[in-house]
Amino acid sequence: MFRIKYCMKVKKALSIALRILPFLLIAAILCCLLLYPRGETVSKENKRVVRVWNVDTFEGGKGSRTAFLRNAARITEKKRGGVYYLITSYTLDGATAAFEKGESPDMLSFGIGLSAYAENSLPLSRKFAGGNTESGCLAYPWCRGSYYLFSLSEDFSASGETVISKGGNNLSEVAAAYAGINGSFAESTAAYVEFLNGHYRYLLGTQRDECRFSARGVTVYSQELPEYCDLYQYISVLSREKREDCDAFVDTLLSNDVQTTLSRIGMYPVNGGNAKRTVSVFSDRESLRKLAESASGGIAGNFLDKYLKFI
Repeated sequence: MFRIKYCMKVKKALSIALRILPFLLIAAILCCLLLYPRGETVSKENKRVVRVWNVDTFEGGKGSRTAFLRNAARITEKKRGGVYYLITSYTLDGATAAFEKGESPDMLSFGIGLSAYAENSLPLSRKFAGGNTESGCLAYPWCRGSYYLFSLSEDFSASGETVISKGGNNLSEVAAAYAGINGSFAESTAAYVEFLNGHYRYLLGTQRDECRFSARGVTVYSQELPEYCDLYQYISVLSREKREDCDAFVDTLLSNDVQTTLSRIGMYPVNGGNAKRTVSVFSDRESLRKLAESASGGIAGNFLDKYLKFI
């Protein structure tokens, strides 16, 4: 009797197991498909990969220029199909070290102070003073900033000391020289804090300070300084093999739909700026140092104009 009952229990258990087995197999297959990213890997491997390096050499406004480039890349991918833009952030020293190892991207987003890749850059159909060379225009800006004189009062005629903000490779010394402004230099954040604390009557700063004031809810008055600007983020194409994909990305980046969203990162569209002069984006750091020293010594006008470019 006991043996019969035991057999019946075993039969029942086997029957239940056979019923639920198909569901368990389906669940296992679904888990594998969800957790094992084989499909995504294969998909990317089948696409053309365009490597884009972003090198920030000066302070932006807010947020990330690298993230902005990724958004533009996704837009381009939807338009073209079959291509994947791999956006990578590099420091200035990191990009320079990579060049010395013989490494190079397909496209480069950068500001002044990174001269190493000039010889690898291909001529573009567009023209801009800061990217023009004897070989053609090798770099074109995709966003820009601006220099400003800030005051906590509307009266810009009042006497008082000025602090000049220094952040990155940009030459605020040259902006100050052309504006006829003398002052003390301080690191960007320190200059901002000392100005707000009343240690200085004026602050010579950039779009970065505008974003800081806005985030803090402080009412500050400003005057744009249009005589000189080097706060441009450029794009260059370095790959002949992937030229069409590179050009498509440049077109997207400079399109009206993308340019009008630059306020998300506290930067401005390329068109519409008032700057009169700039410096070559391919200037090496030693040349930039000499320009800064000359400007700090109060030398402007004809002397600096020899080394700068009119926009």
